Amino acid sequence: MKTRHLKLPNNNGGRRPGLLHLVCAAAAIFSLVVFAIQSSFFSDNHQKQRVIALNINIKEDIRILSDFQSSVHQCVANRGLGLTVHIIDHCKLVLKFPQGTNSTWIFEPLEYSYDVCEAILLWEQYRNMTTVLTREYLDARPDGWFEYAAKRIAQLGADKCYNRTFCEEHLNILLPAKPPFHPRQFQTCAVVGNSGDLLKTQFGEEIDSHDAVIRDNEAPVNERYAKYVGLKRDFRLVVRGAARNMVTILNGSGDEVLIIKSLAHRDFNAMIKGIPNPVYLFQGIVLRRGAKGTGMKSIELSLSMCDIVDIYGFSVDPGYTEWTRYFSEPKKGHNPLQGRAYYQLLECLGVIRIHSPMRSKRKQDWSDVPSREMIQKAHTAALHLKRSLSGGQEGGLGQFGSCKVWANAGSYGSGPISGSPDMSNIRKNSNYSKWEVVPFKSLGKEAQDHFMQMEGVSLYKMDGNKLEDLVCVRHSFRSYP
Repeated sequence: MKTRHLKLPNNNGGRRPGLLHLVCAAAAIFSLVVFAIQSSFFSDNHQKQRVIALNINIKEDIRILSDFQSSVHQCVANRGLGLTVHIIDHCKLVLKFPQGTNSTWIFEPLEYSYDVCEAILLWEQYRNMTTVLTREYLDARPDGWFEYAAKRIAQLGADKCYNRTFCEEHLNILLPAKPPFHPRQFQTCAVVGNSGDLLKTQFGEEIDSHDAVIRDNEAPVNERYAKYVGLKRDFRLVVRGAARNMVTILNGSGDEVLIIKSLAHRDFNAMIKGIPNPVYLFQGIVLRRGAKGTGMKSIELSLSMCDIVDIYGFSVDPGYTEWTRYFSEPKKGHNPLQGRAYYQLLECLGVIRIHSPMRSKRKQDWSDVPSREMIQKAHTAALHLKRSLSGGQEGGLGQFGSCKVWANAGSYGSGPISGSPDMSNIRKNSNYSKWEVVPFKSLGKEAQDHFMQMEGVSLYKMDGNKLEDLVCVRHSFRSYP
């Protein structure tokens, strides 16, 4: 019998599947809502935890900096010869001179405000920097040869290097391929100013005991002044105007390195071609923003090469009333209050150690100057705080967080050395290139260790004193011992 399958009518009219769809859709929407609420809850909770952690870190940084401020306060009280510190907050302070202090014929205020956080960031940065102009810097810097190079050449006749070959002819004699000097190259350095105060003491033997001595401009070094300023001569930072007398001042010293503070100049270049001395161009100059004194630039130079920087011959004692050099006749002068205050701040930030007539007889144990460990902690805290408050990413680039321009270069000792085809035989046959050919192999352990810690990177400033404006060049490790 054949069975007939009857097709029964569906009285639901398709409702059952529609209802199921609605139920499923409602469940999905409910799940999404729950997920969104949970995500929002966890996100808010995570954000709150980040804010709490950030606040805790900021509080800890402020505590470290406040402790450092207290140490600076005590240091100035012990070493400032009448200067006092008034702390504003964890970063800012005011240095004050006693009432009645006379700045004689130039009026200067009796108090100066400083941001210790910015100061420690700036000066600790110099410990890792290169302060000599190099070919790799001009190659790496945006428009380095076209725009910046023109600013370092006097009498160019143009504001840009429209003819690069012409500009290179001016600069080649001063331009090493790589940094000729390295951070931590010397343990102790003496920076010798030219103040007439030097004749009130006999620091000569002490100055000569340093690993390197940096002098300024036309300061004579001879037996007449030996007991006051010493005889050792390693580096000399000079302005362009000193070129005409430099051969006489060098007096046959072929190893004294000259660092030109200002610009390449045809008169200076002519002199360079006839001497055996290494000669380079200072890179840390503040262009178009007003240059600081040569003494301060000498400190910048020395800090980029030396662990400990001792300064002599700076007018840092109360009552100084002469505007003179130790090798010239005394003239009526003034008590440079602003300079005294800033040098004292630098000593209590661990940047320099001051030697002067009024300090010559006291015990120089430096125990009241903040320790390197305390300075490093304060530097780290200041860096954390600066990045946190400016919304920067914490720790992303570490020690290279201020690098805005990156470039790669070959190993040290590679590339052309400074010079020009028309140099005299005395220069061609001298050892002036020794700093450029094998600098790394002759370095001490501290300098080599520092180079490795910096991952083979050289740091250069762009312009001025902006902390976040560095050119960073990474070198190859392949040729290092």
